[in-house]
Amino acid sequence: MELYQISLCIIGGLLAGIINTLAGSGSAITLGILTEVLGLPGNLANGSNRVGVTLQGLASTTVYARKGKLDMKTTLPILIPTFIGAICGVIVAIQVTDQQFMIVFRYLMLALLITILVNPKKWLISENQQKTLPLFILYPIYLSIGFYGGFIQMGMGIIFLAASVLIVKHNLSTANGIKILVVTIYSVIVLAIFHSRGLVDWYYGGTIAVGQVIGGILAARFATSFPHADLWTYRLLILIIVSVLISQFGIIDILSATFG
Repeated sequence: MELYQISLCIIGGLLAGIINTLAGSGSAITLGILTEVLGLPGNLANGSNRVGVTLQGLASTTVYARKGKLDMKTTLPILIPTFIGAICGVIVAIQVTDQQFMIVFRYLMLALLITILVNPKKWLISENQQKTLPLFILYPIYLSIGFYGGFIQMGMGIIFLAASVLIVKHNLSTANGIKILVVTIYSVIVLAIFHSRGLVDWYYGGTIAVGQVIGGILAARFATSFPHADLWTYRLLILIIVSVLISQFGIIDILSATFG
């Protein structure tokens, strides 16, 4: 790699690590670097991206654990279906491209943006109001989320937070801690599966992971220490989803063609 590529990988990884830890969709940055800058094909980029996701998750989880912000009792029921879904998702991802999912992804992000803006109070509750949902409701939700995460990862954090905040009634801080732990655990296995199929470039993925680990640690420290972290996480969610929608719907290209 050239020096500018290494710098771009680390800086992009840093931003992705911060975004992934506080919200989600940081993989939009890293997948873009892997495919557009480094020229990796889709499935190889998808697998190589899991190096940073896994290492960043381990770093962030360590910070949350040291701050006493991980609730294992709450996490375990969610972990099982998410883990199973992720394994199924990665098996599908190895065999097909992710292009078919991008249409679903963009409209899912649009629906989430509307949900976030319509009733912000639900996202900013200060205390947990956790519901004890029956397993026949809880399992399909997180099984689906896990499948999506195993398949493509990009946007998985936002979807996970939406389910945890709006359905299970966690506050954003607790939901983030659960999200990071769950994603980290299944990412270890997902990464191993991609590697077994020769779909991981450890050099490229590892270079980006350097920035992601640093970003993950910084964001986790902020989220567990800053008194208004939930508010800033909520604002970041809106900013990320708007940015994703602008990119996915080609709004900049449309404006350029109209007024250029």
